[in-house]
Amino acid sequence: MSDVVHDSAAMFGRQLQRARHAPAILVMTQTMPIVFLLFFGYVFGSALAMPGSDYRAYLVPGMLVATAANGIMTGMFAAAQDSHRGVMDRLRTLPMSRTAVPLGQAVADLVTTAVGLVPLMLVGLAMGWRIEGGALEATGAFGLLLLFRFATTWIGILLGLASQSEEAAGQLGSATFMLPLLSNAYIPTDGLPGWLRTVAEWNPISAVATAVRDLFGNAPVPTDAAWPVAHPVAGSLVWSVVLLALCVPLAVRRYARGGR
Repeated sequence: MSDVVHDSAAMFGRQLQRARHAPAILVMTQTMPIVFLLFFGYVFGSALAMPGSDYRAYLVPGMLVATAANGIMTGMFAAAQDSHRGVMDRLRTLPMSRTAVPLGQAVADLVTTAVGLVPLMLVGLAMGWRIEGGALEATGAFGLLLLFRFATTWIGILLGLASQSEEAAGQLGSATFMLPLLSNAYIPTDGLPGWLRTVAEWNPISAVATAVRDLFGNAPVPTDAAWPVAHPVAGSLVWSVVLLALCVPLAVRRYARGGR
């Protein structure tokens, strides 16, 4: 266990150094959620009427969750880049734990995301969003966001290691932009057609967005939704744990096997 911790810490430091030497990518990934928040909040917000609530108060938690879900794209890009540029092959020759490389990447992404969520929340506060719940509930909401980000990053790492090229990973990563659109991150699902509402409510993003809104005190939990949305905190935890249980061992095994 001590070897895993030591090796993971070394890989964690490598990932932070990598981000420091590529500031343009870091700035883009941190600023794009703010741009989308302003766009949706002021362009769509002027046209959407939310019964009993303000659209921006509804939107900000959804945008926080969409940012957490973006771990799929960032994890995929980083893993595919290292894999197809020979970095993973060199790391596999070193006497270190096979878990350390993907774990270090995931933890580094988690730390940068935790820091990056702060300016997004500050912009939300400037737009009129408020945390209406208590400090304990708000801490729980932030914890759910980071847990979900950790889970989605492992999805991205697995897909990046399995990708055929950096270009393929880039195309697939760009397609993940659609995932928040097929959820309640930006709009409620009760007005969607039956089959599309079912798809949206079983999207893990919907459960996490509903849980974060509930914990922040921004919107009530719908009672007529699918189970993960009607029980959002439990649904978020179940989705995150299931994704981690599936993706962590598969990603570690894929890294250990290399290109075989």
